[in-house]
Amino acid sequence: MDALSVFTPATREWFERTFDGPTPAQEQGWPAIASGKHTLIQAPTGSGKTLAAFLYGIDRLTAEPGEGLRLLYVSPLKALNYDIERNLRGPLAGLQSELRVSVRAGDTSQKERAAMLRQHPDILITTPESLYLMLTSRAREMLATVQTLILDEVHAVAGTKRGAHMALSVERLDRVTGAPVQRVGLSATQRPMEEIGRFVSGGRPIELVDAGRAKELDLEVVVPLEDMREPGEQGSIWPSIYPEILRLVQEHRSTIVFVNNRRLAERLALRLNELANEGIDDDAQRTEIARAHHGSLAREQRLEVEELLKKGEIPCLVATSSLELGIDMGAVDLVIQVESPKSVARGLQRVGRAGHELGAVSRGRIFPKYRADLLESAVVVERMKAGAIEETVIPRNPLDVLAQQIVAVCADEEISVDELHQLVRGAYNFSDLSRVQLENVLDMLAGRYPSDEFAELRPRIVWDRTAGVIRGRGGARKLAVTNAGTIPDRGLYGVHLVDGGGRVGELDEEMVYEARAGQTFMLGASTWRIEEITRDRVLVTPAPGVPGAIPFWKGEGPGRPYELGEQIGKASRELAALPEKKALERLTRDHSLDEQAARNLLTFLSDQQAATGAVPSDRTVVIERFKDEIGDWRVCILTPFGARVHAPWALALGARLRDSLGLEVQSLWSDDGIAIHLPDSDTTPPSEDLVIDPLEIEEIVTTELGASALFGSRFRENAARALLIPRRRPGERTPLWQQRLKAQGLLQVARKYGSFPVILETYRECLQDVFDLPALKQLLSGLKTRQLDLVDVETATASPYSTSLLFDYVANYMYEDDTPPAERRAQALSLDRDLLKELLGQEELRDLIDPGALEEVEAQLRGNPRNADELHDVLRRTGDLRPGEYKQDWADELLRERRAITLRIGGEDRLAAVEDAGRYRDALGVMPPSGLPDAFLEPVEDALRSLLARFARSRGPFTTAQVAERFAIDEARAEEALRALERED
Repeated sequence: MDALSVFTPATREWFERTFDGPTPAQEQGWPAIASGKHTLIQAPTGSGKTLAAFLYGIDRLTAEPGEGLRLLYVSPLKALNYDIERNLRGPLAGLQSELRVSVRAGDTSQKERAAMLRQHPDILITTPESLYLMLTSRAREMLATVQTLILDEVHAVAGTKRGAHMALSVERLDRVTGAPVQRVGLSATQRPMEEIGRFVSGGRPIELVDAGRAKELDLEVVVPLEDMREPGEQGSIWPSIYPEILRLVQEHRSTIVFVNNRRLAERLALRLNELANEGIDDDAQRTEIARAHHGSLAREQRLEVEELLKKGEIPCLVATSSLELGIDMGAVDLVIQVESPKSVARGLQRVGRAGHELGAVSRGRIFPKYRADLLESAVVVERMKAGAIEETVIPRNPLDVLAQQIVAVCADEEISVDELHQLVRGAYNFSDLSRVQLENVLDMLAGRYPSDEFAELRPRIVWDRTAGVIRGRGGARKLAVTNAGTIPDRGLYGVHLVDGGGRVGELDEEMVYEARAGQTFMLGASTWRIEEITRDRVLVTPAPGVPGAIPFWKGEGPGRPYELGEQIGKASRELAALPEKKALERLTRDHSLDEQAARNLLTFLSDQQAATGAVPSDRTVVIERFKDEIGDWRVCILTPFGARVHAPWALALGARLRDSLGLEVQSLWSDDGIAIHLPDSDTTPPSEDLVIDPLEIEEIVTTELGASALFGSRFRENAARALLIPRRRPGERTPLWQQRLKAQGLLQVARKYGSFPVILETYRECLQDVFDLPALKQLLSGLKTRQLDLVDVETATASPYSTSLLFDYVANYMYEDDTPPAERRAQALSLDRDLLKELLGQEELRDLIDPGALEEVEAQLRGNPRNADELHDVLRRTGDLRPGEYKQDWADELLRERRAITLRIGGEDRLAAVEDAGRYRDALGVMPPSGLPDAFLEPVEDALRSLLARFARSRGPFTTAQVAERFAIDEARAEEALRALERED
């Protein structure tokens, strides 16, 4: 069947005139979409899958423009939305179509949103969070006519809580339309495809279109020095890497350098610019060749940097994952990856940015930072060439996401619990959610837990158990809208230009606490001087040419998947067994290593073999014992299986050594193993104490987990998502220390209740999503049954692998400030084991131990007038007052003297200063009384903004919802005005 036969003659003619022919994604995708069935198209970047999804919809709708919103496109990436809108102009102009396209994202103005509600577009481009907000507001009327839903970049969200949140929003969309909407999912290559299909369709039948033909890759792993053991005079590999990267950048028109964290992005951009301008004293001749691009830069800054690269004004961008997804970056010639990309899927996604078009060769160069990183890079490249990506695991039953969506669903309407259960189970993440788990979450939201002990536990919904229905309480919608989405609030400080300038980016709270006015720092490869640090922002001025500190951001860096670890172990074992000549051949041919890289890797493996008598592999675990520089014992357990296996093992080892030997040990873990520090011990524990019984491991980990820093930080994030630690105003940062105090206060109260949903969810997330317990059990079983070898060796100094392990330690899970005080560990945490068992699908658990904390109390003070004059001052300073908020005698006096007036706002009388008559008229459309002097009726510029500024100055934290209610305006308008105020502030 000809793929173009599904189109009208006009569309077919335009396509044939514009393109050589359909791409595989289009050829296979169009018949599936035309059948009306749910469809998932899986294809690499640049394969035309977005046009495949849109063109059939445009073709069908062009004959009937203006009939309401019928095609909805959702992408997790805001920047992508603007690219899509640009790309749609081609077909719409070619077909002379009158279809209207709108974009709605977090930064869409109130004016544009209002225009959309008045005249619905035919096609709407939006994000998952904006879809949720539309479903929870008046805008949902616009969604009632949707017929087709395109979900783009599915691979970016399927394995995350953001994906679970989106899946529930999609089910809510079906409820609004009253009929199932056709879903078209677009994804880069994922495995298993059937599981991703179920995620898109909610487990309903779906057509799977696999157009994932591998792109042609030109890859090489580069080590720019002969011996990584001796990196030269500076003792660092960087002086060798910088000039080589600079050479590659100068040889290509446009290059993206990917790094694994924001700090390195800043440092590398700075060094490349310094190197390129070495020896040039004249500032006028100095050129900028690289800019940093990461999530802590403001959107305006990121767009500016992207445009500079597209125009060819700078040849290089140094980026983190902020550029991984499908942003249309134009022609990129080369991708450089500093350090292993940590997974095959991430490597393919990043290198795929080069040669974005179909059929173009993607060129990538990988620069490892140390020898263990070289080993991982070699295996990742081999797997990339084979297209062997890791399996995507979809989170099951995240209760914090469920709680947020339930409040949103019943905010404006009543819904039966039966209907709610059916709605929720439509989403694949929740397809096996039991009634018990659902009612447990409803209990929490309906106020079953004591709000007098923790205010945010107050009821959010009303649950009529007799009738079996729930509805939202007052403020439920405002709460759900102000705290939308799943991305955790890390308490980052906004960085803004002084004097009402724009936003530059954001900094970690702990870095700001150490900073002082006058200091300079780098952000976006530009230097900024701190002028002032306020409660929630850092005010800066540009300081070009001045050296600055490189900022740090906590908790960065992805962990290695178990599958990749297994392959690294297999490659290590096979390479160590090969003669040198054959091993070199294999490394250059199969793993794309340059000659220096190949020799360095073989030296690494042979040095390890010589030091410990064995190389850690998929069949061998090495336990190495040695004394460090100050004479303390260190024990390193070396395996390639990744941090998701090592973290729970290290947690259990801490408990085992404490209980059996009375030792409080300090352990750290990374992708390459576990390092234990024994400061007060004359001997080291026997290997039997280090290899824990696989039947006991789950119980020990679950018991220890509740007292860990990891549990504290995840509990805080989950409680915020479940609306228990809500923001007061959208876009306003809540300091991290304040969130921590609140979370610990909540935990103190929740610990008494075994079935408290947020505690259950935190266990589920840690035991299923963060840790890989099945893999750890498999590993320990292999050691116990001797299917895996255990090599136990004492060495004089650390072996190469142990040295790498200690060097590589990045604090992935170390949120030390979330750790509860030791003296509180004895307070037992109550836990409903049956509920957790059902949530996890696992065996019986042990009693748990958990931290307690203090509850934070805030006091707010307001001015208190003592006479009519002071009341007038209050009206001028703080704005209108409601009956009951002032003394009537004084008000009567002001009204008689025409110093105050009565205005009708939101259906009630308010007392306002006469000077504000014009301001209230222009801001809210209220009618001032007749006979007022002209001076009080002159037009007021930015009237609403000035009202809100005054409101804000006279109060503590408040929500957008409170502003909307106070001034009888809709929340979207209030939010827009508040955001404008925030930018000015």
